[in-house]
Amino acid sequence: MLDDDLIASIIDESLEVLERIGVYVENAEAVHRAGDAGANVDSSSRRVFFPRRIVEAALATAPHEITMYDTTGEASHVVGGDRVHFDPGSAALTLFDHTTQTEREAQTADVVRFVRLTEKLDGFHFQSTGLISRDVAQEVSDCYRLYLGLMFSRKPIVTGLFIVDGFTPMAAMLKAVRGSSEDLRRKPLAIFDACPSPPLKWSNLTTQSVIECARAGIPSELVAMPLTGATSPVTLTGALVQHAAENLAGLVIAQLACPGAPVIFGGSPASFDLRTGHAPMGAVETMMIDSAYAQIGKRLGLPTHAYMGLSDAKSVDAQAGAESGIGAVIAALSGINVVSGGGMLDYETCQSLEKLVIDNDICGMAYRLIDGITQRESPMALDLFKELAHGLEFITHPHTLKWYRKEQFYPAVSDRGTYQQWVDAGKLPLAARASKRVAALLADEARSVLPTDTQAELESIMLSHARRFGMPALPGF
Repeated sequence: MLDDDLIASIIDESLEVLERIGVYVENAEAVHRAGDAGANVDSSSRRVFFPRRIVEAALATAPHEITMYDTTGEASHVVGGDRVHFDPGSAALTLFDHTTQTEREAQTADVVRFVRLTEKLDGFHFQSTGLISRDVAQEVSDCYRLYLGLMFSRKPIVTGLFIVDGFTPMAAMLKAVRGSSEDLRRKPLAIFDACPSPPLKWSNLTTQSVIECARAGIPSELVAMPLTGATSPVTLTGALVQHAAENLAGLVIAQLACPGAPVIFGGSPASFDLRTGHAPMGAVETMMIDSAYAQIGKRLGLPTHAYMGLSDAKSVDAQAGAESGIGAVIAALSGINVVSGGGMLDYETCQSLEKLVIDNDICGMAYRLIDGITQRESPMALDLFKELAHGLEFITHPHTLKWYRKEQFYPAVSDRGTYQQWVDAGKLPLAARASKRVAALLADEARSVLPTDTQAELESIMLSHARRFGMPALPGF
C-alpha cells in the first residue's frame, strides 16, 4: 500500500504530532511516569507531549516477537514477522440467530457454544472473548467471558477490560491456569485489547489496562480506531498519521511501566461513510488503511494486528462472504500477525456461529495462499511423464496419494459437487450447510478442558468477583 518514502513520512509526522500536539492521557500514573521520563506535561489538561527520544527509547525496548502459549503451557504460535493468525472478533453485543434470522442478546449457553466451536476450528489459532453474556451483571461481563473462554478452550485467548476493577480477577484466573505469576510472564496465555479514543486520547481504563498488562507480562494489543472524516482526517494518510501517533503513545505508556513489555501495533479503523453515518469494516478503504498501518508497524519492528475478515452485512449472505473473503486475503498477503473478526457481522457488533464456520474455511484458504507453491520433488514431473507411455494414471499413482492433501486445501462447507449432487442433498444454501456443521461440531457434551482443581479455583475467583456486584450465584452452563 505504501512506498518506503511514504512510510517514513507518516512515521515522522506522527512523531511530530506526539511532540508538538501531544496526547490527552486521563490516567494519573501514566502522566506522572511520562513527566518523570522527560515528557512535557500540561497538568491542568493532562495533555502529554512525548519527545521523539522517548518514543525511540520505547521502540528499542519493545519485543519484535511474542510467543503465545496454550492453557497446558505448550508453545502455540509466534506473533511477529509475517506470520498470520486468525481469531474471532471480540465483544460482540448480539448473536445472529440462524433459526429466526434475527439478532438477539447472548446468554451463557451461547457463549459456551461459541467458545467450544472456536476451539474445534483449526483456522482460528487463537480463542477470543467474542460474545458478551447478558445473564450476568454488566460489571462482571469482561471477567465472565474470559472465565468461560478458559474453561472450555485450550487456545491462547484475546480479551480485554470493561472496568478497571476487572483486571485483578482476570489476572488471577490466568495465573491459576498457568500456575504462578512468573509462569504467566514467561508463557503468556492471553492478549488484552486496549483501545485509545480518537482523536489522540487515552482514557483512564485503557491506560490502566496497558500499565497492568505491562507489569504482568501480558501482551497489550493497541487498537487505534480513527474514522476518516469523523474522528480523524478524511484522507487515508492523515488517518494513518493519527493511528501511528495513538499507538506509539500507548507503546510509550507500556514501556514506561515496564521496559520490554510485549505490545502489538493494532487497530480497528474505518473509512467513515459520510452518507450513512456508519463505519463500514467491509469497505475497501478500511482494508487499505489496515494493510498500510501493518506496513508501518513492521517498519517500527512491532508485531501487528487488525480487524479484518469481517462484514457489515446483517445476515450470512453474499455480502458477508465477499467482504470477509477479501479482507482475510488482504490481511494474509499483508502478513498481519493477529487478524480479528471471524464470525462478525453488522459493524463489529454481532457474532454468528454459522459465519464462524464459513470463515474458518476462508482462513484455511488464506493460510494455503500464503504457504505458496513448493517444489515437492526433483525432477518435478519428468519421471511421471516417462511413465505415461506405460499406462500411467495420475489419479491412482502413489505420487498423487503422497502429495494431494499437502497441495490442496479442502473446505468443510463450500459446495464443490455437481448441480445434481447439490439438488440431491436438499438444495441447501451455504448458511444452512454451515448451520448443520455447527450442530455436528457441538453435538458432544460440553466439558471443561481444565483439571478439576483449576476449574474450582476459577469458579471461586469468578464467584467472588460476581458477588461484589450483587450476583449470589453464576449461571449454569
